[in-house]
Formats: sequence, structure tokens, C-alpha cells
Amino acid sequence: MLLPEERGRGTADASASIALFEPESGRPLAFLDGRLITEMRTAAVSAALTRYLAPPQARVLTLVGSGVQAHAHLQALRRVCSFDEVRVWSRTPEHAQRFAARTGARAMELEAAVRGADVVVTATSSRTPLLRGAWLKPGAHVNAIGACLPSWRELDDEALIGSCLIVDSREAALKESGDVILSRAPIFAEAGEVFAATRRPAPTATTVFKSLGLAVEDIATARLVYDALSP
Repeated sequence: MLLPEERGRGTADASASIALFEPESGRPLAFLDGRLITEMRTAAVSAALTRYLAPPQARVLTLVGSGVQAHAHLQALRRVCSFDEVRVWSRTPEHAQRFAARTGARAMELEAAVRGADVVVTATSSRTPLLRGAWLKPGAHVNAIGACLPSWRELDDEALIGSCLIVDSREAALKESGDVILSRAPIFAEAGEVFAATRRPAPTATTVFKSLGLAVEDIATARLVYDALSP
């Protein structure tokens, strides 16, 4: 985490490092920026699932939140979908307007931004539900990134119970995700089961991926970076 005296100086809110070691000898290979790797791999996992779960020919993306993960998800999701329209909402309208000016998105009010969207990303620090299931287009896909504590939520009960819920880890979701714990929504599958094609929602299902992140994702991504930079 960031030292208290550094907060408010334009520095990122958190810092982290990832250490890679050679498995056979334990020799250190590299120390990498864990903050950036986590930022990128979080969006990459969402994009990988979106490729399987989003409606065919998805054209409208809505970003609920306009911070680091909104930017990362926009970049990653554009690699798997060809969006005609990107919408953004933030609790602070000025932030949404600034995001829109930088990315070509359209800043909108929350309900209007969600209605009719094919893919929705919630990436906020909200502690109470923001996204209502009644607003979701049937067959839409949601990547829920925030609310990573047992008492925090981004989605209401209808959004979770009325959808096909995917998590990265059942064990983690049932301990850490307020959205899952408080809604008591049944978990349909883990992400790995979707990738392995052992569990797949119906093509017309509305789907929610509740992302908490796994340490192995950071290590795998760090290894990819290391291999790409190695001579």
C-alpha cells in the first residue's frame, strides 16, 4: 500500500511488486511492477470471459466507474468485441466527462447508460448496490470488478439472482464477495470451467462474472512479461 505521506501527491493509490524466481534453483529472475500487472491481468481475465459470454455481435459497452480499471477494461474489451458505442458513468460527473474526452466514450446518467448495453463493467468503490438487474438487457454480460469485501456491493439482488453467475474461485467468492454472500445467488461456474467448456451458460442467458482475482494470474502474467523481455 502507499505510504500515508505520499497520498494526494498524484501517486497511484497502491503499489506492489512481484518477484519471480527460477523454480529449480530458487535464483531470483526479476522484480516487476505488481500494480500495473494486476491492473492489466484483471481486465484481461474479464475480456477472456467476455469473449465466451457476451452476446454475439455485442456493440454497446457501458463502464460504471471511470478510474484505472475502467481504462484497462476498455483497452482489453476492445480486443474481443467491436463496439460501436462506449458509455461511461461516474459518481463524479467531471471524471466521466474527462474519461469520455480521452477515450471517445459518451458520459451518461447511470440507468440510461446501462439500459440496452450488451456488455457492462462495474469498477467502483461502492459499498451499496449501484447496478439494478431491472436495467440489464436480456442476454447482456456484466463484469463486476469492485466490491471486494464481504460487506460491499455493486449489484443488487435481481442482477445476481436473475443472472448466470460466474466467479474466479467459489471458495474466495463465498468468503470475500459481498455481492455473492449477501445476495445468496447460486454460483453457476468458475471461470476455469467456462474456459474448459465443462460448464457453459445458455447462449441467451444474462451473465455476471464476479472478479476477485487470483494470485496465480499475477504470477502467470509476470512470467509472460519476463519471457517477452528476455533475450
